[in-house]
Amino acid sequence: MSSSTPSYAAVLRAPHARRTFGAALLGRLSYGIVPLSLTLASAGATGSYATAGTAVAGFALAVSVLSPVRARLIDRYGPRRALPPMALAYALVLGALALLTARHGVPAAPLVVLALAAGAFPPPLGPVMRTLWSDLVPDRRLLQRAYSLDTVAEELLFVTGPLLAGLIAALVGPAAGVAVGAGLVLAGTFALVSSPVARSQTGAAGETADPVENGPTPRRSRGGSFGGLGRPVVLSAGIGTCLGALGLLLVAFAARRHEAPAAAWAEAALSAGSAVGGLVYGSRSWRVPGRVRLPVLTAALAAPLAVAGAAPGLYALAAVVGVAGLFVAPAMTTAYLLAEESAAPGARTRAGAWVNTAFNAGSSIGMAAAGRLIGRLPLAWCFATAAALPLILALVALARRARGEEPIRRARCEEPTRRARPEEG
Repeated sequence: MSSSTPSYAAVLRAPHARRTFGAALLGRLSYGIVPLSLTLASAGATGSYATAGTAVAGFALAVSVLSPVRARLIDRYGPRRALPPMALAYALVLGALALLTARHGVPAAPLVVLALAAGAFPPPLGPVMRTLWSDLVPDRRLLQRAYSLDTVAEELLFVTGPLLAGLIAALVGPAAGVAVGAGLVLAGTFALVSSPVARSQTGAAGETADPVENGPTPRRSRGGSFGGLGRPVVLSAGIGTCLGALGLLLVAFAARRHEAPAAAWAEAALSAGSAVGGLVYGSRSWRVPGRVRLPVLTAALAAPLAVAGAAPGLYALAAVVGVAGLFVAPAMTTAYLLAEESAAPGARTRAGAWVNTAFNAGSSIGMAAAGRLIGRLPLAWCFATAAALPLILALVALARRARGEEPIRRARCEEPTRRARPEEG
């Protein structure tokens, strides 16, 4: 297919793309399996859901907080040097957790400490893969499709991962799921770093100055708190907050109708909508700049969820959630693209990691906030409250963009010989 009509097939036909992407997906499947396996194994080993919750929360917190640190190591030393030690350390701690939780009567302290340690080492395969995509497919139109494909695939991994974890727990035991997660991350990481495109990434360890000292530095400053990397990070946090709250609100909605297990159908509708929306979005070429698309997509995602609590039943709720899901993958794809554009050449992995961290932190905050709101507010108001933050952030971003357009247009009129670089994407 010609470059004028790029497609997903063209993305996968790029040299080394299938090999590199497949390796990254294999390793990232671990991140879909481990959380549920660790929860089930911890609860079975200690006999306490409170202890299991503490261990898994500590694991998730360490993963999120230290994600930019691990990404910084990737940017500095390159994937080939930085990823294998992380994968080995992560797999070893997971192996220790699998051995510990394979028996009963386990004390809480060593379990929580090991879970925290495991969260310190997961190799950032998602941000690394998104960095490699920009080298595999330098054409910006193909890059949008690559990011869409990556986001949709990741969404599906986090749907199939828990299903596999449940199957392993039923057939062998939950501790085996933790061990399988360790094996997957090792296999995927070493396959990824053996790819020629990963071997070509040497990092910035030999440079005299680190382009990012305390976090990613924008390649092109746009001004204001929403300039550079600010906009994709802040809006990703808002999306994460909304979706984190949504997970608990769906359970509460179904439980009040004495059909708690049916909440899974609404969750499935969200994932299915995200996959469809992501594939359609990535197949289109957009003339509207990404800095406008991201807040519009964020608002489009949040708006249906603001009224979802008024749905008359679970089927109607699932339909509304599915509509909102159409915009999840497109919004995150755009956030990753903007992060990649804003980052300095030696900070691209960290830029993607900051978007990930913002989304995950927002998700945790949203779930905790929803837990406090349920029972204190009518459920319909809980849904509206969860959607309020991303809606407000999106409107603020659009308003700031609108206020900034007039000076830009005036400057172009005053300097007709200066040709502005179009925003691609």
